[in-house]
Amino acid sequence: MLRVVLVAALLGCLAAACSTGPAVVATGFNDTGSTSPSISNLNPSAGLGQSTRTTAANSGTRVAALDDKIPTGTYETAPKGSLADRNYGSTRLDAETALSIINEYRQQHGLTALKLNAKLTAAAKAHSRDLSKWDRISHYGSDGSNPWDRVKRTGYKPRLAAENVGTGQVNFDEVMRGWKDSDGHNKNLLLADAREAGLALVNDPQTEFKSFWTLVLAASM
Repeated sequence: MLRVVLVAALLGCLAAACSTGPAVVATGFNDTGSTSPSISNLNPSAGLGQSTRTTAANSGTRVAALDDKIPTGTYETAPKGSLADRNYGSTRLDAETALSIINEYRQQHGLTALKLNAKLTAAAKAHSRDLSKWDRISHYGSDGSNPWDRVKRTGYKPRLAAENVGTGQVNFDEVMRGWKDSDGHNKNLLLADAREAGLALVNDPQTEFKSFWTLVLAASM
């Protein structure tokens, strides 16, 4: 059975009353490409993953440009200056180290270790670059693509694909902490059938989000 699992995490201070004001954008896809989008904004006092549903109509989101195909209500942007007090000078991604952290977590749950795959890394890089370009967090690309599309574009033939996205984190330990604390992210990290992964980070000090992290997990046909 072909399937794709998606969940995106936004971390960073997005409300004056909190040190982290997370939100989650979760969109489900099937192998035919049909979508059933939803958007959830988290109460800053709630834990990551505990959300209250809002609709696209009152979310205040807009497409970035007329040629931007991303559906309205399926992404989040950061308020101006919300992460200006954080230092991203040392923000880096060592993919091997990050994958070892993920694999250690998976092995604690009796799951198979993942291997880095160049095609999945290419899919992750393409999405992080696109998120950076538009300064937002979403599973949709600016051309309307979903993670399944992006994985297939690389030539990878998936029978399963999953994606976690994070913005605003200073290091991978922070990313991993947020993903583990969120039910949806955690399920992706612990996908029993996943066999390979790709990781990417784009840093852009000119954006409000600053850092754009993407993890793609998959298993081939």
